[in-house]
Amino acid sequence: MKVLGIVLSLVSTSLWSAQTCVSSVVSTTPTARFSVNADDTVTDTATGLMWQRCSYGQTFSSGSQSCTGTAQQLNWQQALTVAENDEFADFKDWHVPSVKELASIVEHQCVEPAANTSVFTETLDENYWSSTTAIKQIDHAWAYQFADGKNNIKAKTSDIFLRLVRYSK
Repeated sequence: MKVLGIVLSLVSTSLWSAQTCVSSVVSTTPTARFSVNADDTVTDTATGLMWQRCSYGQTFSSGSQSCTGTAQQLNWQQALTVAENDEFADFKDWHVPSVKELASIVEHQCVEPAANTSVFTETLDENYWSSTTAIKQIDHAWAYQFADGKNNIKAKTSDIFLRLVRYSK
């Protein structure tokens, strides 16, 4: 009985971690909207934004078609500093996305994660920073929870994940 409990626990854990999409809901981030670039960036042709394909701290492996390394959690000030100094793919103008920019890559057709995983492989079911400060709580900033695609505010001292963006030219 103990073995059966362990097996069921492992099976249910793997089931819960699989992305779920509802085909009757129109995709908000169709793959055709994105151009996957050779430098491990992705350009959104609808918004003109260029995104890092993986979470900050990871790199994209073309061999395995996945993100490798460990995604780093940062507080809000660290995220702003990292963006200011980042030179990923030889670009020096990365920034922490605004809440509206971050909302543009949320896939409302899917949960766990609420992301187009063909484009943004291995997006974590976690909060990601925006640069947008909460109006009534200036010690908080907006974030998006990619488990379900909902926005929320987090204390700027919280350690959460980051995906950098820039304006493509």
